[in-house]
Amino acid sequence: MSAAPIRFGIVGSGWRAEFFARLARALPERLAVVGVVTRSAERAAQVEAEWGVPAFRTVGELCGSEPEFVIPSVPWEVTPQVVRELVEHEVPVLAETPPAPDVTGLRNLWDAVGGATRAGGGGLVQVAEQYTLMPGHAARIALVQEGLIGEVTSVQVSSTHMYHAMSLIRHTLGVGCGPVTVTARAFTAPLADPLSPGGWSDDLTPKDAVTTLALLDFGGARTGLYDFTDNQWWNPLRARRIVVRGSLGEIVDDTVVRMADPRTPVESPLVRRRTGTDLNLEGAEVHHISFDGRIVWRNEYLGASLSEDDLAVVDLLCRTGAWVRDAGPEPYPLAEGCQDHLLALAIDESVLTGAPVTTAVEAWAAR
Repeated sequence: MSAAPIRFGIVGSGWRAEFFARLARALPERLAVVGVVTRSAERAAQVEAEWGVPAFRTVGELCGSEPEFVIPSVPWEVTPQVVRELVEHEVPVLAETPPAPDVTGLRNLWDAVGGATRAGGGGLVQVAEQYTLMPGHAARIALVQEGLIGEVTSVQVSSTHMYHAMSLIRHTLGVGCGPVTVTARAFTAPLADPLSPGGWSDDLTPKDAVTTLALLDFGGARTGLYDFTDNQWWNPLRARRIVVRGSLGEIVDDTVVRMADPRTPVESPLVRRRTGTDLNLEGAEVHHISFDGRIVWRNEYLGASLSEDDLAVVDLLCRTGAWVRDAGPEPYPLAEGCQDHLLALAIDESVLTGAPVTTAVEAWAAR
């Protein structure tokens, strides 16, 4: 890639849009926000003052600043409209998740822009799905792709919600956009909820929390198990867990079990090198993840002291920049994002009806 920072624009000025702008400020040698589209002059002035980037009132004005790609960071129901407008301007798009709110919206969006391509290759519309790039998930997927635990047959995710979890399950299993049978149920139980995006509540009174369990049958002896409780991202009383089972072993969180020889099962940990503890003065960040003495994931953005989620988003932005500069593959094609949300919506439908739901083979499966 060129040494010049990747120039991108943002449509929307909410908390998620600010997330992208903040990461660009953290890595100015790699990323630059050329402008943000806002709905009001008052908000535009606020964005310019607080974020230090130009603010525009229309997508057309933003495109005039020549961004290399644009992120629509707007409400679900607005995303398809913004994506279509950007495609009309022939600007590469990194759409927030999900790319449309419902099945009809996904199909209509695909019909409208699924065939739009870049001259350098790949669909003009990509999706901002970063979970497979998070350090732990990326390390596990790397080991799976090496064949370390044989043929992967089952993935259990109790970590994040719906389309993000579907992305992790599909990519760890290595499945595409074929039909899936989903059987899901929801259960309510009391749970204290001391921490949320709003901060600590100072209240340990248990309240009703919904846990959704779903079994996904991808065929070919491949299954996924989804387990998510309300606010599991934030609630310190509910841990995150991932289990990857294969024909020659399994990965449970950061422990890998497999056979060293026909009579010798062995365990090896995935080990993070974190700095900033005790007398270490290198800064608080994760440097790499190793397995049996070799590096399986490395932080390419050292010095910015980013969280693991931030690292995944920065990696996604830089991969998108490499793609638009014809220096890398598509970061996350629209077809993938559509399939992730299709499965998430099937979980909702199965919970609502109390019956299994089998997804159709949609038009984007051809991609």
